[in-house]
Amino acid sequence: MNGAAPHHNTFFLGRQPILDSQQEIVGYELLFRSTERNVSEYESQNRASMSVIASTLADFGFHEVLGDKLGFINVTEEVLLSDMVEILPHEQTIIELLESVRLTDVVRERSRELKAKGFRLALDDHVYAPEHEDLYRLVDIVKIDILETSQEMLPEIVTALRRFPVKLLAERVETVGQFQDCLELGFDLFQGYFFARPVVLNRRGLEPSHITMLRLLSCLRDEAHLDEIQDVFRTAPELSYNLLKLVNSVHIGLREKIKNLRHAIMILGIDKLRRWVQLATFAGSDSRGIDNPLLEMAAVRGRLMEYLVMERSGLPRGSDPVEAAFMTGILSLMDTLFDTSLDEVVKHLHLSDEVVDALLNREGELGILLALAETLERTNFGEVQELVEKTDIPLALLLAAQRDAFNWRASVMADR
Repeated sequence: MNGAAPHHNTFFLGRQPILDSQQEIVGYELLFRSTERNVSEYESQNRASMSVIASTLADFGFHEVLGDKLGFINVTEEVLLSDMVEILPHEQTIIELLESVRLTDVVRERSRELKAKGFRLALDDHVYAPEHEDLYRLVDIVKIDILETSQEMLPEIVTALRRFPVKLLAERVETVGQFQDCLELGFDLFQGYFFARPVVLNRRGLEPSHITMLRLLSCLRDEAHLDEIQDVFRTAPELSYNLLKLVNSVHIGLREKIKNLRHAIMILGIDKLRRWVQLATFAGSDSRGIDNPLLEMAAVRGRLMEYLVMERSGLPRGSDPVEAAFMTGILSLMDTLFDTSLDEVVKHLHLSDEVVDALLNREGELGILLALAETLERTNFGEVQELVEKTDIPLALLLAAQRDAFNWRASVMADR
């Protein structure tokens, strides 16, 4: 191969979070699907692998998709042996050898070359075998599909691999019980949507990042414009939720329903907001919330929905419908974060009927956009295609919204 990417059309992007033992995001496995083909249909795995690399670098942008997190890129044997992988930023890339790659002497030698160039390597869906011991001393991560591996053999496999300087990643972890079992066995990293189960983050409240609170306090002290104050809340879903709770606590019996974050700030008033931030800043301690996968998903949902409403309606940011879209997105995971029901969440926030219908029933325009955002997260691209046709959203617009949401979130995280 000469390393050149074949011609390709538009691609959906899927990011599957990879978490550490503290359930914080350390990286994403990047998955692409052609919008002109169904789900995971490809002419070949080689084309899929090359499309991931080409699209990540050119169409989406590596930093825009990943921020400061690691990117796990699947490669076939042919792509591994080509020079194409070498154009990826080695400090942020995990080259993941698909299970179809034959672990030959040629592959081992190529792996050594890439390690010498600064890349890290992972074995995908790997089945342990003693004959690969020299490779276990070379690679950085071994991924094990816990659903395809015998539960009786799993402890023995983990013990055998623990003799080598590798991190063990448990794939397809879908329940809290599976996460706990894998953690006790000695796995270091975890992939799957177990973190979206309410019991995982069973806590009575989320403490906003201390840095974010100080930034907000600075804005209030400097008498910054309302837009600037609102922007701070937009970057932190946990802080926005606390704002809505505060408004309803201060204004008991509030008759006017809250339309968006800007509206909530205006109801509360700058003086009361300033006093609350001062108390919260100096009473609290720095929290571990920045890399919380659920807050990440909530923020991206909000931005994606906001972008789509702006583009479809022609309304500017700051208008009520646009701000309602953003708020719907960031509130949509608060039930999971607080181990409660969405009914309970909305009951205490006095939200507009449009936002409530979207959150509880996925009804109305906001409800459909929220369903679309959720389907994108699950990388269920077949359903995405159906929703795109149902909403009459041009594919180019959806993909532009997705890129914008990732880019915006990456820029926000860089500032925190």
